[in-house]
Amino acid sequence: MTALSKSWERAVVPLFILAAWEVFSRSGFLPAALLPAPSVVLHTWGDWVFGFDETSQGNTGRWLADALSSATRVAAGYGIAVVSGVLLGIAIGWWSWVERTVEPTLQMLRPVPPVSWIPLAIIWFGIANKPAIFLVFLGAFFPILMNTIHGVKTADRNLIRAASMMGATEQQLLRHVVFPAALPSIFAGLRIGIGAAWMLTVTAEMVAVKSGLGYVLWDSYYFLRYDLVLAAMASIGLLGYATDALIKVLMSAALHWQHGSTLQSREG
Repeated sequence: MTALSKSWERAVVPLFILAAWEVFSRSGFLPAALLPAPSVVLHTWGDWVFGFDETSQGNTGRWLADALSSATRVAAGYGIAVVSGVLLGIAIGWWSWVERTVEPTLQMLRPVPPVSWIPLAIIWFGIANKPAIFLVFLGAFFPILMNTIHGVKTADRNLIRAASMMGATEQQLLRHVVFPAALPSIFAGLRIGIGAAWMLTVTAEMVAVKSGLGYVLWDSYYFLRYDLVLAAMASIGLLGYATDALIKVLMSAALHWQHGSTLQSREG
């Protein structure tokens, strides 16, 4: 299958949705102000990015700054979640005493929705970047943690026993056997976590921060600028897609050994 045909397959559904949306918006079934057509949203989005005719009013030409504000919060909170989630997940999955000591508390905290921490986050950190970073961390931490635990616990015990028989130390087992075996599950958690990170930073920006894509979305809602609301939603979706694609590239590079085994199984 050629690259062109693959690109076309990816574009079919979005193009169909946009065409149907354009037709529906211009049919008059709903007021145009309530459901702006994609062409209108694209024009507003263009002004938000490039600032050519002030259609987006006070936001004209500010998209890059807003996107960078949101991306910085995502990167900070997500980075903390990755480091703490992977390290703690390996410890819980490998040492039973850590599992008995720590996991009950984590399992009690895990069902609590991250948005319910917003009042405490504002009290603790104030109105700034810190509450948003804290909420992003909460949203991304538990998917990464649980998938890491699963990956460690399901590592092939035969490989672990074989390495132990060859004289591998516990540190060597964790580094060269357990961690590589858990990587597929860890990357699954990383992909889930990045989606949660974008959702939580937008939520935090609606109530605890005065900049970023989420803030623009909420502020535009108050002024009935639904074209800008939809442009902000599209921006968040595209940035989330881009970061997920980046993780997939890293996963493909880290798990290159899987591609060979998959190809051999298909050929067999």
